[in-house]
Amino acid sequence: MQRWAPDIGSFSGPKYLAIAEALARDIESGALGAGTRLPPQRALAGALGVDLTTVTRAYGEAQKLGLIEGDGRRGSFVREKPLAASKVRYRDNGDVGMNAPPEVPGGLLNIEFRRSAEALLASNDVTAPFQYQPSGGLPIAREAGATLLMNRGIPCEEDSVLIAAGGQHALHAIFSAELKAGDLLAVCAFAYPGLLALARRYGVRLLVIRSDEEGMDPEALEAACIQENLRSLYVVPTNDNPTTITMGIERRKALASVAVRHGLMVIEDDAYGMLPERSQPPIASFAPDCTWHIASVSKILTPGLRVAWLRAPDISKAWRLSADMHETAIMAAPLNAAIVVDWLDRGVFQQLVNAVRTEARHRQALARECLPPGSFMANEEGYHLWVPLTPNIDPGQIAGAVRTYGLSVIGSDAFAVERTGAAPALRVSIGGTIARERLERGLRLLAALIGSDATGKISLV
Repeated sequence: MQRWAPDIGSFSGPKYLAIAEALARDIESGALGAGTRLPPQRALAGALGVDLTTVTRAYGEAQKLGLIEGDGRRGSFVREKPLAASKVRYRDNGDVGMNAPPEVPGGLLNIEFRRSAEALLASNDVTAPFQYQPSGGLPIAREAGATLLMNRGIPCEEDSVLIAAGGQHALHAIFSAELKAGDLLAVCAFAYPGLLALARRYGVRLLVIRSDEEGMDPEALEAACIQENLRSLYVVPTNDNPTTITMGIERRKALASVAVRHGLMVIEDDAYGMLPERSQPPIASFAPDCTWHIASVSKILTPGLRVAWLRAPDISKAWRLSADMHETAIMAAPLNAAIVVDWLDRGVFQQLVNAVRTEARHRQALARECLPPGSFMANEEGYHLWVPLTPNIDPGQIAGAVRTYGLSVIGSDAFAVERTGAAPALRVSIGGTIARERLERGLRLLAALIGSDATGKISLV
């Protein structure tokens, strides 16, 4: 289709994003079919009245999203679409209360999943992904995980990395094997609800450590170590759920130093750590001998795969924990783990992460456009917001009002370690299956509901 030239005049953002958006829209609608040859970049630039660099960036963006692919001098082509959909239909879009990565245009995840599954099934050795796995998980997935984590600066080897059925499974195993009733675990004032549930189940006491705009305060943690019988530390260093704070490298080093000095066990839940384009080194890279590090697929690609890597401080602890993991969930689905390994081998894993990051940036731009300036905290490459409120606003009423738009809004009390005196706020998830148009409607309603009562400030203690 050499004459394809979309109307981008109504798009308020950068022109290269407008072109990429038009490509995604026309591919999704079928106007541009699989295998369609796109106009040469110079020709499209002339037709749209933009410079060549703009079109080059647009095609590059579309290629990151898996919408098109280049074939040297032959030009750029629309990628193959997934096979005809199954007749099986889901009744809803899943649990909208969960914080899930945004779906990316073009069905890239579906395409690559099918590609990898077909390749695995076509190989001579197809039995392993359908059988029980050794304790610790699929061996090739453990090896791939060790390589992935070492590339992020974490000292590890295959025998110190376990495969879990998601990050929550890994957390459950750590609590079961390493903590006991009455142990004291340091946390921030607002924490992941899954962590709070595990603490209740195992009788682990939570100690709130003062935080600031950079995250947990190392001096406050040091004081707690001296004054209390502190056993361990739980931290989400990148795009904290729910406050969206990302710790800088100096803060990470300082917390690691306190942990080493006082013999704390660190549980580093780095669910979002691989999503940023320029990620910070994990705390495990500074305190490897005392840190359990969790990295999962759920928060950077899709929750449906349920594959996570749990890196133990040493091999003996890894093997002790593997028995507990086997008792609670047997294993992560081997086929899913094998597909993730294939993605890592072929470079598709990073391509999918790039696509999620790009979509998250689009949605963050939409949030900045819809909500009052300074009314929320967010990570530009993340997909949730933290909106502080004044005490006269009922978070529950707001959540109920925007739920009809498919927008997930949860009050701060769900994350508060100490319910009494917790600062009112909302965690707003802008990822998941909600389309951008519906997201915009929900955000505009949210803006109207919080109005001028949004404080623009947040208490982290």
